[in-house]
Amino acid sequence: MAAKEHWTAAPDGHDYPAAADYLSLVMPQKKADQLVRRLRAAPLVHRKAKDLLRASALPELPPDNVHVAKDLAEVKKGKLLSPVLLVRGHLDAQVPLTVADGYHRICASYHLNEDADIPCRIVDWSKA
Repeated sequence: MAAKEHWTAAPDGHDYPAAADYLSLVMPQKKADQLVRRLRAAPLVHRKAKDLLRASALPELPPDNVHVAKDLAEVKKGKLLSPVLLVRGHLDAQVPLTVADGYHRICASYHLNEDADIPCRIVDWSKA
C-alpha cells in the first residue's frame, strides 16, 4: 500500500477508557486507573512499528483483519490515526510491553512501513 500513515498530536479521548478496560483485565482496576491517569500526562514519544510489535510479543495482524483494514482505509482517505498507549515491559522479568490501546493501529502502520515512527505515550508499570 502506497499510503503514508498520519497521526494526531494526542490520543483520542475515548482511547483512555479503552485502555483502562483492557488493563483492568490483566491487573486490578485501581492499578489500571492509576496507569491511565499517568498515560494522560505522559509525553508523546516515537517508536518504530516493528519494535513495538517485537517488544510486545504480539503477532502482526494481517491487513485483511477487520480492524487493521479499517485503519488502513482511514489512512488511505487521509484520516489521522490516534497515537498508541503503552505500558513498558520488564525484560529482566520476561514481561513484554503492554499495548493498552492501539494494537490495530500499530499493525496497520507496520503494513504501510515497518520502520514507521509511531507516536505513543509510555508509562512504567512499577511507578503506578
